[in-house]
Amino acid sequence: MFELPEEMGLIAVAVRQTQGKGRGGNVWLSPKGCALSTLHISIPLHSNLGQRIPFIQHLASLAVVEAVRSIPGYEDIELRVKWPNDIYYSDLMKIGGVLVNSTLIETTFHILIGFGFNVNNSNPTICINDLIAKFNRDEGTELEPLSADCLIARTVTVLERLIEVFQEKGPNGVLPQYYKYWVHSGQRVRLRGEDGPVAWIVGVDDCGYLQVHQEGQGVESVHPDGNSFDMLRNLIVPKH
Repeated sequence: MFELPEEMGLIAVAVRQTQGKGRGGNVWLSPKGCALSTLHISIPLHSNLGQRIPFIQHLASLAVVEAVRSIPGYEDIELRVKWPNDIYYSDLMKIGGVLVNSTLIETTFHILIGFGFNVNNSNPTICINDLIAKFNRDEGTELEPLSADCLIARTVTVLERLIEVFQEKGPNGVLPQYYKYWVHSGQRVRLRGEDGPVAWIVGVDDCGYLQVHQEGQGVESVHPDGNSFDMLRNLIVPKH
C-alpha cells in the first residue's frame, strides 16, 4: 500500500472471514452474507482530519448507514450509528462495525478502515435485508433487497464525500448528518462505574469523543475506560 500512487485507492473485499479482528484483539467471525472490506486511504497530517484522526471511525460508520438510507425509497430503513464505531438496527441490535488502524509516516497518515456489516445473513443476529423486508411488510412497499457488493461500493463513495466535506469544513460539516442517524441523543449514562454519577449525552467534541452534561458540572468530554466491552460503560473524565 505504501508503493501505490497517491491518487490510487486500494480495497480488499472478502466473501467470508475466519480470522477477522475486532476491537481489543477480539476474534471476529463473519459468515457468508456480510459485506466485508478493508479500505486504505492517505490523510495529510496537517489537515482538518489529520488533526482529528479518531473522527475517521465516525465517518466510516456514518458512510455505511448513508449507503443504505441515501437510496431513494430506503430513507426510513432503521439503520443507525452507535458511538464510536458500531452500526445498529434502531438502538436494539448490532448489525456491523468499523475498525480503524493508522500509521503515521513522515507527514502522512496511512489508514486502514475495516468494516463489516450483515447484509444478507439473518444469523446470528439480523441483517439489512431483514430490515428491508420488515419495512415492506409494515409499509406495504416493494423495496428490493440489496447486495453486499453494491453496499460496499456505495459506502466507499459516501465515505470519500464525507472526508472531502470534513477536510473543507471540519467536524461541523458532518456532525448534523451524524446526529441525524445516531442512537444517543439525550441518553443517560453513568460515569466511572455502575454507581457513578449520572450524566446525559449531548454530542461529540472536536476530537470525536463523547460530550456529556452532568448536573451542576456543565458539559465535559469523556473517554471509554478501555476495559469494558460496551464502550458506553464506565466512561471516565480525563484529567487535564
